[in-house]
Amino acid sequence: MASSIYSIGGDVRARVGSGARVGSGTRVGSIARVGSIARVGSGTRVGSIARVGLGRRGAAEGSGVGWSVGVVVGSGTVGISTGADVAVFWGEGGAFCAGADLKRLAHRDPDSISPLEYPHDGGVIPRGPMGPTRLNLGKPVIAAVEGPAVAGGMELALWADCRVMAESAYMGVYCRRWGIPLSDGGTVRLPRLVGQGRALEIILTGRKVDAAECLRIGLCEHVVADGQARQAAEALAEQIAAFPQVCVRADRRSVYLQHGLPDREAVRREWKNCSGTFKAEGAGGAATFAAGAGRHGAFEQRKPGTNSTGQRS
Repeated sequence: MASSIYSIGGDVRARVGSGARVGSGTRVGSIARVGSIARVGSGTRVGSIARVGLGRRGAAEGSGVGWSVGVVVGSGTVGISTGADVAVFWGEGGAFCAGADLKRLAHRDPDSISPLEYPHDGGVIPRGPMGPTRLNLGKPVIAAVEGPAVAGGMELALWADCRVMAESAYMGVYCRRWGIPLSDGGTVRLPRLVGQGRALEIILTGRKVDAAECLRIGLCEHVVADGQARQAAEALAEQIAAFPQVCVRADRRSVYLQHGLPDREAVRREWKNCSGTFKAEGAGGAATFAAGAGRHGAFEQRKPGTNSTGQRS
């Protein structure tokens, strides 16, 4: 598989809108990054998989390191590369993310107006405190979690579509100890994953939730041996990228669009959302099956990013 490698070191300032403007840092091809002072450690694209390492600034602390993901939305796509179908992100140095840098927050004027406030005039929504957590992506993102994913780092993991955790990895609302609220979607996404009662217990106690419990309650989808989370996440990404992508994105989009809707309206929206998918990929896929492929549930390996007729999605 052909490989394109990008260097993404350095501080980056970006404004998120229909397109991202990068004021400083590096831009290679169609790569863009998010974060008012976010450092993205490394990034590559191999075939249809975008890989992003979460770089860190300073020494790791129990209470937090400010990290962010180099993913930006442009026209509803993962913006690391126009050729990427799935993104995988992980934390460099053996830890996913321990949340915001509390030493920096300790010097912030509590009466100051945050630049992250939602605009009252309908303008561009600024990034979330942890970077991309307010973005609605059009393609799948998988978090590979080694070590702690706590406080804002837990919220960052919840922002992804799927989570792969190492056996010794863990989550937790550790900011509970310091009176710092969840503000990157944690109170929204956690109850949607595990249910309101369980989410409230985790949020209100701030306790550690180890990988085994995360798997049991639906907070992650896979648990693997220590040191293997990224490899397993990339394997999952390759599996997803091998399917016809118009259909993958339509079904993923339908899952998110149905939140809070009555069944009748949700099913109607599902139907509307998948309009055009059969013409784009389904008709060719049905013909391929009729010609003898896929019998007895067999999954033939297709070139990532192509539809059932072998054309680029």
